[in-house]
Amino acid sequence: MSLTIGTPAPLFELTDQNGVSFSSATLIGQKNLVVLFYPFAFTGTCTGELCAIRDDLNSFQNDNVQLVAISCDSRHTQRAFSEAEGYKFPVLSDFWPHGAVATAFGIFDEARGCAVRGTFIIDKEGIVRWQIVNGLGDARNNGDYKAAIAAL
Repeated sequence: MSLTIGTPAPLFELTDQNGVSFSSATLIGQKNLVVLFYPFAFTGTCTGELCAIRDDLNSFQNDNVQLVAISCDSRHTQRAFSEAEGYKFPVLSDFWPHGAVATAFGIFDEARGCAVRGTFIIDKEGIVRWQIVNGLGDARNNGDYKAAIAAL
């Protein structure tokens, strides 16, 4: 089961595609956070979603909002994926312990070893303000979470 709107989001620390540590705690009081889980790098739907965000990045990452994309792929896979597609946002690895952050957010699919397609918008106080969880093959509508970000 995923998180409940209005409750504190789990704090997490993961490594990005360049080996840099990212801690969600550093954003408390500073920026809103969009946490976008995707199942696997280099797959059609995931690549399409992240490229759409890349092409409209200012709507998802700016002075008021930080975007992070997370999958259970290794950091090395995340690096190759982000370089191939030109992503200019943190692409985080939830590889080890495998799926720990996805599990904390309630969206880890143990049978497949990946996160399902979930997006969480967390305000500056660390509270979940919006979320959507889709099936593995069901793409998200970027307009939905652009509206949720604008409402913060």
